[in-house]
Amino acid sequence: MSLLALERVTRRYRSGAHERVVLDGVSLSLEAGELLAVWGLRRSGRSTLLRVAAGIEPPDAGVVRFEGEDLARRGDALGSGIGFCRPGGGVGDGEARGTLDELIAGQLARGVPQTAAESRAFAALERVGASECAGRRLNELDGGESVRVAIARALALGPLLLVIDEPTKGVDLLERDSILALLRSLADDGIALLVSVGQATALSGADRALSLSDGELRGSLRPELAAVLPLRRRASA
Repeated sequence: MSLLALERVTRRYRSGAHERVVLDGVSLSLEAGELLAVWGLRRSGRSTLLRVAAGIEPPDAGVVRFEGEDLARRGDALGSGIGFCRPGGGVGDGEARGTLDELIAGQLARGVPQTAAESRAFAALERVGASECAGRRLNELDGGESVRVAIARALALGPLLLVIDEPTKGVDLLERDSILALLRSLADDGIALLVSVGQATALSGADRALSLSDGELRGSLRPELAAVLPLRRRASA
């Protein structure tokens, strides 16, 4: 049983008489400890795919399963097993909010005690290499720091699956490579990652890379079909 499975998922948007099919019978599966990247041009539907996979948007047809259970019936997977972040869209509701407060608030909303929330927040920031951001405000962070804090906010809830929309958007070249290495290390720790990218250069470290266009996914949709994993970094001898 796969950790995450999309089974013939369709998602469409309507505006008056016009209908746009963004996902057309899409299927894929993702295992624990796997880093799967979805590449697509702007308006290809990659962000929609991630929101549907995380349970933020319901599919119009098909099923999304997490740990074998239909997300539509589970209802609480986001924040309880699934972590979602879109760094380019801001980390929290108020950009002047303190970074540590932002990480703690998300946990308190899930019923985590204050002391435990603080401990998890510090640990998550340290894990992503952003411990120095704890005492700063969100609007004081640069692009790379904002990405790391967004990931830390999701990590603080202990997810089995991290869904990240364009983790390298708006960061410089050196920071991009560092963030890609962070994602790879999280997958090596056993967390499944589903990420979207807008550039092929952001595929480094992925176990599989799929492309999305015209509502269809192309590539090795299931791990067992990917006999060769050329994108994954090999450990040095």
